[in-house]
Amino acid sequence: MTDTSGTGCALTSSQLLILDAARTRARLPFERLIPALREAFVDGATVPLRHRHDLPQADSTVASLLLMPAWSAGGLLGVKLVSVFPGNGARGLPAVSSSYLLCDGETGRHLALIDGTEITGRRTAAASALAASFLARADAAVLLVVGAGHIAGLIPAAYAIVRPIRHVLVWNIRTASAERLAERLRARGFTAESVSDLADAVRRADIVSCATLARAPLILGEWLRPGVHLDLIGSFTPEMREADDTAVRRARVFIDTEAALTESGDLVGPLASGTLRRADIAGDLARLCRRDVPGRRAGDEITLFKSVGSALEDLAAATLAYRDIAVDGYG
Repeated sequence: MTDTSGTGCALTSSQLLILDAARTRARLPFERLIPALREAFVDGATVPLRHRHDLPQADSTVASLLLMPAWSAGGLLGVKLVSVFPGNGARGLPAVSSSYLLCDGETGRHLALIDGTEITGRRTAAASALAASFLARADAAVLLVVGAGHIAGLIPAAYAIVRPIRHVLVWNIRTASAERLAERLRARGFTAESVSDLADAVRRADIVSCATLARAPLILGEWLRPGVHLDLIGSFTPEMREADDTAVRRARVFIDTEAALTESGDLVGPLASGTLRRADIAGDLARLCRRDVPGRRAGDEITLFKSVGSALEDLAAATLAYRDIAVDGYG
C-alpha cells in the first residue's frame, strides 16, 4: 500500500472510502476544524462559481440544487452536491441534504465519498466561529441562536471554542422546536433556555447567530446593543433575509466571500437601496485570517458577518475528515 494522496493515507489504487455521518462528524471536531479553515483561507484555493438550479415545488416553495467544486494546487479536489428543500420542515425532514466527492488532484481518482450534510453544517458553524474569533468581543458570554435546525444545533459548540460562552438562548418560529434544541444543548453541558421574545433576547445577547430560511427580516437593527456581534448564516438567495437595513447600516460589515454581495438578500437589498455600498464592506474572511484588515476595533462596535458558504471550506473540511485514514483501520 502506498500513499498517493498527500494526506498520510495508505491507499490501494481502487479504494473508495465511504464516510457516513457518524464517521464524518467524529473526524471534524471544532477544535481541529476551525484552525483548518483558518489555514485554508490563508493558503487559498481555486473556487469556481457554484452552479445553482431552482426547482419550483408543488407547495409553492422553491428548492435548490447546488454544485460546489474546489481544488488546491498540488493537492486534492472535490465537489459537493447539495439539495435544499425549504418545504421539508413541514414534513419533519431536514431542509438540506448533500454528499461530497473528494478526488486526487493529480490523477482525478475518486478517493472518498463523505457525508456532505455533516461537512456543510460543521464547516458553516466553524466559519462563523472563525469570523467571531476576530469580530466578537473577547468576553462574549451570552449567545442567541435564531433557528433550531441542524446548523443551529452546532453553533454553540463551535462558538465555545473561540469565546467563553456561558449561556445560550434559543429562539425559533416554532416554540416547541426551540425548546427541543435548548434541551439537547443542556444535555451537552450548556446552560440553555428557549425564549419567545426575540427583541428582548437580541438585547440580552453578546452574539446573535441566525441560521434560518427566513424570507423577511427577523432581526431589527434597533434591537442591537453596542458591542454585539451579528452572525447571519441563513440567507443564500437574493429573496431571503434575516436582518433589516437598519442592522446593516449600524454595523461594520464583513463577508465570507464576494459571493455574499450577489447571493444574499441581507446584502443585495441594502446595496440596492443605497443603505450599503460595496466600499463599506470592511473585509472578507480570507483578509481577516491573513491579518490584512483589522477585526473588532472597539468594545462598543457592532459587527456583522454575512456568510453564504464557500467550496473552499468544504474542501478544507473534507481534507481534514479524510486525513490520516489507513485502509487497514477503516471499518
